[in-house]
Amino acid sequence: MSANVRRRELITLLGGAAAAWPLAARAQQPERVRRIGVLMTRNAEDPEVQARLTAFLQGLQEWGWSDGRNVRIDVRWSGADPDRRRRYAAELVALAPDVILADTSTVVAALQQATQIVPIVFAGVIDPVGAGFVVSLARPGGNTTGFASLDYGTSGKWLELLKEIAPRVTRAAVLRDPTIAAGIGQLAAIQAVAPALGVELSPLGARDVSEIERALAAFPPGANAGLIVTAGPSTATHRDLIIAFAVRHRLPAVYPFRYHVASGGLISYGPDSQYGFRPAAGYVDRILKGEKPADLPVQVPTKFELVINLKTAKALGLDMPPTLLARADEVIE
Repeated sequence: MSANVRRRELITLLGGAAAAWPLAARAQQPERVRRIGVLMTRNAEDPEVQARLTAFLQGLQEWGWSDGRNVRIDVRWSGADPDRRRRYAAELVALAPDVILADTSTVVAALQQATQIVPIVFAGVIDPVGAGFVVSLARPGGNTTGFASLDYGTSGKWLELLKEIAPRVTRAAVLRDPTIAAGIGQLAAIQAVAPALGVELSPLGARDVSEIERALAAFPPGANAGLIVTAGPSTATHRDLIIAFAVRHRLPAVYPFRYHVASGGLISYGPDSQYGFRPAAGYVDRILKGEKPADLPVQVPTKFELVINLKTAKALGLDMPPTLLARADEVIE
């Protein structure tokens, strides 16, 4: 065998071995652990947000992501404290996560102030376009997308329900947060239907617990009065205070989510409050695999549920119309 032949064989052998080395090295290396940040607007003790987080984690497992195996999940609870929310948003961004899950508009706002680069997936956000979080539902643009909560058309139905369960109502307090787009939009939708229903509205601020207490104390209850509680972080966090006020003053009140009624509220109409948290895991999975938030359309709920608490109705001296009870998705007795 000539020297040239032996040299060609050696080159071929070494080339094949070299090509195999990266494959073998990759096979021996552990799977890269990805990082997911989670920022929640309430306290860890709140069973409602615990259920939302559980739904998200279960969704991740369905997509093959397991905390401690191939992903690390950093969770922060802001407890409805704006300063803590901003601090935790900056803290999570500093950890350089691959993506962050956000619940509610106030959390998204804090995260967007902290980063325009790290992908953000939200759930439980009302009117993400009006809030300026995304350019449009179909093409979000930027680093943020997710699952919206209510549409404003639902807000007008709350006043219609209030008149249906308490026809004597001619004035209603509307508890909303005027500092967020959702609070402004929900009130406008209610105001649009109020004249036709013969109801005078009293908008009440609900930015924090002290404002809620002052606003409710200033609203004069009476036989012709009612209450509408709009969706928002503060009305969710302080729901027990609001519900106790309504029951104490025998005010018929309409709420946006089932958990208000489960906590003693009279009636609610809206989507499942956990809507979006399990499917948000699917969006997180797609982002971890290389897709961009700008290309993932914002999803909106298509199913709404009517829930009635008969025990509260009896405490308020209200007889629920049989037609309304027949329409209810759930009656709590």
